[in-house]
Amino acid sequence: MAKVPVEFTLNGLETAEFVESGTTLLNALRDKIGDTSPKGGCHQGTCGACSVIIDGELRLSCLTLAETCGGADIKTTAGLAEGGVLHPLQRAFLDAFATQCGFCTPGMIMAAKVLLDRTPNPSREDVVEALSGNICRCTGYEPIIQAVLTAARANSQNAA
Repeated sequence: MAKVPVEFTLNGLETAEFVESGTTLLNALRDKIGDTSPKGGCHQGTCGACSVIIDGELRLSCLTLAETCGGADIKTTAGLAEGGVLHPLQRAFLDAFATQCGFCTPGMIMAAKVLLDRTPNPSREDVVEALSGNICRCTGYEPIIQAVLTAARANSQNAA
């Protein structure tokens, strides 16, 4: 297959890579660029483990072709911490023991980040809806929901 150039911003850094036509963003991020934070769960778009934020929208990187991301601003959980300090969502997930096996965590955090960016003070129902595209087999969801609500409260207290 022919290789195509792809250039985008990944977690604030300009990134350029040659990928084979038809390569998913998930495979490009993990195998070519080395960002292993998005996880390949189902590779069919049903589990949410591969979720990333592209130009402010939550997207499934296992269904997104890398070649369609030219010029995009892409964020993964690897780029959320700043200066060695965890993002409030990452901290809340750790504090609430919402990570257990950790496989779903990157996708959950990215879905929650999009929610909190749009709805800084979400209801429990807002959180449940925002996370509905992500599957967790370990926690029963309650610690995850509580972590998102805790992060929202922390963000609103910091903004005050």
